Amino acid sequence: MIRARVDANQAALVALFRKLGFSVQHLHAVGRGVPDLMLGAHGVNHLVEVKDGAKPPSARLLNPAQVAWHAEWRGQVAVIESEESALAWAARVGAML
Repeated sequence: MIRARVDANQAALVALFRKLGFSVQHLHAVGRGVPDLMLGAHGVNHLVEVKDGAKPPSARLLNPAQVAWHAEWRGQVAVIESEESALAWAARVGAML
């Protein structure tokens, strides 16, 4: 059984994404480097890896499985560390309602 770790800020970020109009599917339990969340808005899916921006930079690095997954993935994936970075990312993808 995979024991998924969830970053301390994930619940707050999920609440923010939902407030912005995204649908949210948790993926962190999949493991093997797969991003933590799949978001949907305006018919487009987005993959998001959550990192805790309150931790020191060295503790926010992708783990080896995440590095490998990101290197092999041919689609979009964002790394979000804070509510501010989530808002900036959402504005860039044009998902704010």
